[in-house]
Amino acid sequence: MTVTRHSVVVVGAGPVGMATAILLADRGVDCLVVDRWSDVYPQPRAVHLDDEVCRILSRLGLADDFARISRPAHGLRLVDAGRSVLAQFTRSPGAGVHGFPQANLFDQPELEKLLRAGLARREHCTFRGGVEVIDVANTREGARVTMVDSVTGTRETAHAAYVLGCDGANSVVRSSIGTGMEELGPEQRWLVVDIATDRDLGHWDGVHQVCDPQRAATFMRIGPTRYRWEFRLLPGESARRYGDLPALYPLLAPWIQSADPGELDVVRVAEYTFCARVALRWRDRRIFLLGDAAHLTPPFIGQGLGAGFRDADNLAWKLAGVLRGGLSASHLDSFEQERRPHARAMVRLAVAMGWAMTSGGHLGGAVRRRVVPLAVRIPSIGSKIIEGVTPPLAASRLVHRAPVRGGLAGSLCPNVTVGEDLRRLDDVAEGAVVVVTVVEPTAGQRAEIERRGARVIRPAAGSDLHRWLTRGGASAAVVRPDGTVLCAARSLAGVYTRIPVLTST
Repeated sequence: MTVTRHSVVVVGAGPVGMATAILLADRGVDCLVVDRWSDVYPQPRAVHLDDEVCRILSRLGLADDFARISRPAHGLRLVDAGRSVLAQFTRSPGAGVHGFPQANLFDQPELEKLLRAGLARREHCTFRGGVEVIDVANTREGARVTMVDSVTGTRETAHAAYVLGCDGANSVVRSSIGTGMEELGPEQRWLVVDIATDRDLGHWDGVHQVCDPQRAATFMRIGPTRYRWEFRLLPGESARRYGDLPALYPLLAPWIQSADPGELDVVRVAEYTFCARVALRWRDRRIFLLGDAAHLTPPFIGQGLGAGFRDADNLAWKLAGVLRGGLSASHLDSFEQERRPHARAMVRLAVAMGWAMTSGGHLGGAVRRRVVPLAVRIPSIGSKIIEGVTPPLAASRLVHRAPVRGGLAGSLCPNVTVGEDLRRLDDVAEGAVVVVTVVEPTAGQRAEIERRGARVIRPAAGSDLHRWLTRGGASAAVVRPDGTVLCAARSLAGVYTRIPVLTST
């Protein structure tokens, strides 16, 4: 039996697993990534990432590469069965407050290739494909992964300080820690159709959500020559019924009338079951769950893959801080404390929007024309649908929320330009904790901030960052490596001693 030792073993080489490994490797953490498949899964699945998640891709060094394979979307349009517009939520195709378009459509296999290439450039990472993980368990010193080589049948064991389960909806890691899933909504079966064509179909360049209780659907252009449709399947239907273009034509006809059937190439027809679930526990001692292993989200607000990237960005810097001796292991409790309520809120929002868009029969259709435009004005719904902003993280040891509601803690600091060279905040931070302050620190304060490994940014009066801080009722804020505000106060003295130390001295 082959036995290896690593700081972290990542189970699952999908986008979330690869992103987590890259983030850890960039902080000097030795990682082994294992997966049952050696190559990228060839079929497209996720198609949307927002600007908050694009910040994470930028931290991976992939922002320019992603821009080349993605297409900024102009927003979301809700239409009825006759394609009359019920409501429209526009997104600018230009860079927003985080430095990227607010909505970005792409082909997932192309993104996975970028991530694998990025991982190959890191010296602290090793990828093993073609191995089947059969068990994950905690040990006295850490955690153990037992796997079998798919070709030779050789059993292998990898020991690690921590194991991260990024192995998807049917997670072996989740089963190994014995946790169940909380059901937050009914399952729905949908038909997913991807078509390639050089013909411009002539539609508005955003996501169309068809609010039809008889046949809910989604349509979007995901690339220069790629289009996607998703149709809710009726009882008794399956993907086998729609195996070629003639069978698909009754569904596609309203969208493809400008094209000759000979100009359309069916890339894929598949059936998916959309679920709304969140794992009851995301951690068992040295073992963590991320991505689809921890939560499954219906597609109605385009946050499924993004939630997994948020998991990776939240956990990686904390885990590196523990392994490098700066943070105590108890800081890792903050991962589930922060991410589970956030993911659960986004799943519930997706369920609610799905219901508003697709349920209710003929009476529901009449109600929908009046209610949907009003419903999205509710802050809990509208903040994401209208403004593209996700809710703040819950209080934890690394999010110091005020007793009263509001304030900046737990929210994302905007990735705006700072300084005379107009670099983005994340580029200036370079992975460190940042103290944003409108007042100059005293010599003693600056010395303590620097001792803790943090950086000071003083935004110019009237700048975007200065306005963000003052609108939040603060004069100073501590911003974590993942862009989240750890704490904010009316004075620098109220925050600088809360800066976490990420490396031992």
